[in-house]
Amino acid sequence: MTLTWWKTRDPEEPLIPWWAAGAVIGLLLTFAVAIAAPIGMSSEFAYTGGRIVSLLAPQAANNPYWQGKLGIGWETMLVLGAFLGGALAAWLVRKPSLDIPSLWAERFGTDRRKRYLVAFVGGFVMLFGARLAGGCTSGHMISGVSQLALSSFVFAVTIFLTGVLTAKALYDWRWA
Repeated sequence: MTLTWWKTRDPEEPLIPWWAAGAVIGLLLTFAVAIAAPIGMSSEFAYTGGRIVSLLAPQAANNPYWQGKLGIGWETMLVLGAFLGGALAAWLVRKPSLDIPSLWAERFGTDRRKRYLVAFVGGFVMLFGARLAGGCTSGHMISGVSQLALSSFVFAVTIFLTGVLTAKALYDWRWA
C-alpha cells in the first residue's frame, strides 16, 4: 500500500469532517475512562520530574506525593503517543513545523531562538498553572466537560477568554 493520496489531496481540505473527528474523540474518551481513568497529561510531567529527582536523590522517592506514581504507566504512553502522533501527522502532511509563523515574524521578527524561548516559557507557565489548578486542559476540557463538571466548564470559558485576550495583546494592541 502506498501513501500517494497524501500528495494528491488538497492540503487545506480536512481529512475527515469536524463532526466525525469529534465523535471519534468522544468514543475514545469513553473507552479510556472505562478502562483506566479520566485522561489528562500534566500529571505525567510531574511524575517524570519525580522519576528524575528520585534518580538524583533516592530518598525523594519516599515522599508521599510520589508513592505509586514513579513507574511507567498509561499516562506516560499517552504523552509519548501525543508527541509521536503529532510528529507523524506533521511528517505525513509535509508541513514544516519549524517555520516561524508569518504573524509572529511581522510582529516580533524571525529570530528562531526568541520564538522557541517564548514558546518554552509559555508552555512551562501553562504546565505550572495546570499543576497548581490540579488539572490540565486535556483533563479539564476533555474529561471534565464530558463528565459535566462545573469547574471544567468554568475552566473552559476562562482558558478561551484568556487565549483571546493574550492574542489581542500580542498581535493587535499597539505598545507605546
